[in-house]
Amino acid sequence: METLSSFIELANGLLSPVLVTGLLGAGLFLTLRLGFIQIRRLGHGFAVTSGKYDDPNEPGDVSHFQALTTALSATVGIGNIAGVALAIHWGGPGALFWMWITALLGMATKYSEVTLAQHYRETIEDGKAWEGSVAGGPMYYIEKGIKERYGWNWKPVAVFFAFMLMMTSFMTGNAIQANTIATEMASNFGLAKWITGLCTATIVGVVIIGGIRRIGAVTGVLAPLMAALYVTGGLLILLLNAGDVPGTLATIITEAFNPSAGVAGTGIGLFLTTMTYGVQRGLFSNEAGQGSAPIAHSAAKTDEPVSEGVVALLEPFIDTIIICTITGLVIVSTGVFDDKVPTTISLGDNNVSYVQVDDRGNITSTSSPRELAVQNGMPVVTSGTDPRLAYFDVPVDTLFIDAAQTQPFTGTIFPGRAQAVGSDGTTYAVLYGNAVRNSAPLTSLGFQRGLEPLGLSELGRWIVLLCVFLFAISTAISWSYYGDRCANYLWGKKAILPYKMVFLVMHFLGAVVAVTTIWDLGDVALSLVTLPNVITLVLLSGLLKRVTDSYFQRKPWLENYEVHRRIVEEKKQKAAARKQHERI
Repeated sequence: METLSSFIELANGLLSPVLVTGLLGAGLFLTLRLGFIQIRRLGHGFAVTSGKYDDPNEPGDVSHFQALTTALSATVGIGNIAGVALAIHWGGPGALFWMWITALLGMATKYSEVTLAQHYRETIEDGKAWEGSVAGGPMYYIEKGIKERYGWNWKPVAVFFAFMLMMTSFMTGNAIQANTIATEMASNFGLAKWITGLCTATIVGVVIIGGIRRIGAVTGVLAPLMAALYVTGGLLILLLNAGDVPGTLATIITEAFNPSAGVAGTGIGLFLTTMTYGVQRGLFSNEAGQGSAPIAHSAAKTDEPVSEGVVALLEPFIDTIIICTITGLVIVSTGVFDDKVPTTISLGDNNVSYVQVDDRGNITSTSSPRELAVQNGMPVVTSGTDPRLAYFDVPVDTLFIDAAQTQPFTGTIFPGRAQAVGSDGTTYAVLYGNAVRNSAPLTSLGFQRGLEPLGLSELGRWIVLLCVFLFAISTAISWSYYGDRCANYLWGKKAILPYKMVFLVMHFLGAVVAVTTIWDLGDVALSLVTLPNVITLVLLSGLLKRVTDSYFQRKPWLENYEVHRRIVEEKKQKAAARKQHERI
């Protein structure tokens, strides 16, 4: 495991700067090339999403609204709850600012990739309901668009993208979701992770076997419901802490350009560290440039690619500018982001690690020692190279043998055995101490602290717990569709059902894997699929500009409005006639 962790750390170290540069650079380029389309056409995106321009006779499997909710069900997920907390934990409050920048530029990126995916999508002949009638995504415009525009054979690049995104669907869109639910259920109810994994895999399986139409029907209800619940709870907390919000915003902006440190003590004074964590978590949250959401949007019923592109640019706005901002403001304004709270520390817990702390407060991970001496609850250290027990990679100052924290532990911790032996010979598998929170538990603590003035701290915990469950389930459901379109591209229709089976197995396995390992693997996979995608978007920006200009010059939505109005009127007349017949 340590070898794998070292490899992941090396890969992330090499890829992260490239990812940051690629995403921000491509987003800025597309924003300028398309004339700030994310600002100029935001209103049109809401209008198309409302359904007033829908024509059910156009090719596709789902409506504009269902395509958006399917994509939002994948993007509005654990990244909004756990991802923001992770960004602040490692990069400090300033990381949230870089999530905003990623989202703003990502709106242009999302518009571009979805428009191209619609432009180059393919029809699946004689497809069964669970197979879908259309398939699209970056793999199609990487292959066809580059060949059409430049005459280059980029089929290998398209195959690489499809394979890596399929692998990403097993981890980022699936295992991480299962792991977060299982961790929360274990933390709150002591429920074994394998039981949670089995239950959630069953729920996901029932939905995804039905294909994109069933997925669209479920997410069309689930996405608005869960977003409304989470946003309402968050806004109530911010209203209660209204006096702290301006200072919180000032702290976020100041820390973005002059960072002090993340909670975990890494990157003190390092601007790039804060920006990297903000961009990575922003990408994980809104998926702009990653190439996943275009697959869902390719299923929309339309013959105008731009009409779905403007719908897609709403995603980063809703996901990051609104929902992630609420999470970040709750965490920072309530002060929980660097608080240490009473914690039950199981020595076999995946979140227990060992670190070194130098004289400047820098924290670095280290391998588990053979043994660790503790005197009166504090580790016996003589220099910054001596290991300390940490929870969520932050040292626990004092360890106790009782939950009330009245009896400091004295003895030796044996990490290899996940045990501690007291000076009197008593063996302990669990110790107690004040520790920071991270991931979803940190957001949960923020909601509890925020609603405490109303005596509703337990309600805050339940809101986050329920949203974690709903967000994670909906994300896994949507990501299964992304992966099965990749499987279809690589091997044809025959691969779709086997893919779904493997997806469910990986969901179950993800519930019991260490959260840090999965998040880090997800970051590596995201980098590998994002880079070829954003390069292709830049190369095909000329086509994007022509298609965009043509759409807004022709205004085809006006004709669709008349068609939609006529269809609605005909339905009303048929309903009235049916009622009249029933009365007779």
